[in-house]
Amino acid sequence: MYKMTPAGKLTTLHNFTYGKDGANPYDALVQGRDGNYYGTAQYGGAHGLGVVFKITPQGTMTTLHSFNSSDGSEPEAGLIQGTDGNFYGTTYNGGGAGGYGTAFKMTPAGVLTTLHFFEDGVDGRSIVSGLVQTRDGNFYGTTSLGGPLGYGTVYSMTPAGEVTVLHNFDVTDGASPNLLFLATDGNFYGTTISGGANGDGTVFEVTSSGALTTLHNFDGTDGSLTFAGPTQSTDGNLFGTTQLGGSKNDGTVFQVRVGLGAFVKTLPASGKVGSGVKILGTNLIGATSVIFNGTAAAFTVVSATEITTAVPGAAISGPVQVTTPSGTLVSNEAFQVTH
Repeated sequence: MYKMTPAGKLTTLHNFTYGKDGANPYDALVQGRDGNYYGTAQYGGAHGLGVVFKITPQGTMTTLHSFNSSDGSEPEAGLIQGTDGNFYGTTYNGGGAGGYGTAFKMTPAGVLTTLHFFEDGVDGRSIVSGLVQTRDGNFYGTTSLGGPLGYGTVYSMTPAGEVTVLHNFDVTDGASPNLLFLATDGNFYGTTISGGANGDGTVFEVTSSGALTTLHNFDGTDGSLTFAGPTQSTDGNLFGTTQLGGSKNDGTVFQVRVGLGAFVKTLPASGKVGSGVKILGTNLIGATSVIFNGTAAAFTVVSATEITTAVPGAAISGPVQVTTPSGTLVSNEAFQVTH
């Protein structure tokens, strides 16, 4: 585990030990509302099947949970912190009679509850991606394999763990989907590792009701094997990478324009009253107001892409709005005011 300054100075915060605090931390960390970081390690821990951990900004590591197969194993995806303050995630294998993977909830103190056991031919297996929570409280995700057709699924899950399959991939529209992300239009976007018209993977859009549209079919010349899902820039466009393909067959960086509007992003996504917040966006010069869910805040325009502010005294959780000469920009996620 490491931290790095914007100038590139790297400090190692923690060295993992297989049998103690895990090995192969596969995905990114999430910063909790308490200021600490939370993540998963794919292997190791007390049973060798992976862990959930917490690490302070200073590097103090705490193993919160060691998976034991009955509650899941090999968590490849990172965590998200839900609107209720708990953390949510998935495991690649383990859990249930088939051992096809799980979805779980964990308190900040490390109490884990298994919400769902996946079934291979029903709702999928081999979960490599985490969850996305929408404002209605439900979660959305993908399985990389399984489902009735065997090529992966898109599913929704209630906070109680009830799963509904929204889409079954059939190779023609892609195979082995990656992590979804929720865009500013309320729809989800993702990529598939393979399949599609040319067999090199796809970029797709899917609604919360499961209507899927293939936006792009990779053909090798523009990339193939998209192991990471795309992300949305504050200008509204989608960006991503492929592992292979392109002119040198060593991968590509791609952009997909889907006509989505610009927005702002807060860093961090939560904080106490008075705490500092950076707002990232585009064309922010001349901004005239910053509002935290109805409460105005003092602010400073640093550049065309950054505003600095602080959480105002009467603020409550909700979207952040920035008024600029070209219009009002709304945050892609609700800012969570903590106490």
